[in-house]
Amino acid sequence: MLIAAASARSAALEHLAGHARRDALPPYMRTCQCHERGCGWHPRHRGCAGPIRLLLARERGGRLWRLADACTACASATTQAAVVPETFPREAMTSPNSTSRRRKRRLRGPGDQIQVREMLSYLASALPSHTGAAARLLAVQCALRMDSQGQVRLPVGVLRSLRLARDPLPWSELEQARWLHRTPPAPGSTDRTVVAQILDDVLFAQRPARPDRRRAADWALRATKDGYTVTDDPPLRLTALCLAAYTDSSTGRGRTEMDRTERECGLAPAALFPVLDRLATSLISWSVALASGDLYWELRPKGDQRQRAAGRSDASARSD
Repeated sequence: MLIAAASARSAALEHLAGHARRDALPPYMRTCQCHERGCGWHPRHRGCAGPIRLLLARERGGRLWRLADACTACASATTQAAVVPETFPREAMTSPNSTSRRRKRRLRGPGDQIQVREMLSYLASALPSHTGAAARLLAVQCALRMDSQGQVRLPVGVLRSLRLARDPLPWSELEQARWLHRTPPAPGSTDRTVVAQILDDVLFAQRPARPDRRRAADWALRATKDGYTVTDDPPLRLTALCLAAYTDSSTGRGRTEMDRTERECGLAPAALFPVLDRLATSLISWSVALASGDLYWELRPKGDQRQRAAGRSDASARSD
């Protein structure tokens, strides 16, 4: 019996999600399993550092999948891998005693930037490699804004910010990947909000709570708008979001593996460098270490980005 690729992917992710729920450990008992095995899962050893994350890794061309705890440093160095967004059992969210749960709500989990970074990493493995940049930008918003039942409602204002208010292609790509499906509007309805149902079970019952995830989604919108008010190029906007998610906010500098950036942005290897060259309003500099394959960059301050973007717009107006 043949199984469609999208169905097989969903079945595999659901199977792994079941293991994650059944084998969950308290945070204080989680350790870096990569370090325990001599850090043999990645090509070079950088030393363990950072919070423990749940890492989904692929080996042997997809014949072997590994779900294991790894520190942030080891997770970043592991190829063909993605950090799984933190989850907790769905029944914990559907408890009828919601009032007491809100009163007992603890401190927020990962910050906005980390949530977006982990979502980009996860979507790089959950979506087909040929998924376009516009669909990936849309998937980030849908995944972070979905409710406990997997339903997401995107107002037209969010779609305008994504430059997708009139483009049905990204929705069609996600539907063809069996990642979501849209709910048809009621007859005679004038509501321009798009309603969709997420089909990716791994994203159900995410942590942190939905208000914190919505704030991360708003951060992602702002990160793609700063300095890019005149562009509708999805690859440019997605790459800008990816760089912002991996940038140290205190220094404006960032580093990540070049192949990881290509996967998360849905870019072919030959397409990344031209996109980086076009980010002149945002980047002071960028370079690649050939020995390690790491991509380094430095972002301009946001005020400088806006001035350069405004100057470019004025120059275009004068030339017209």
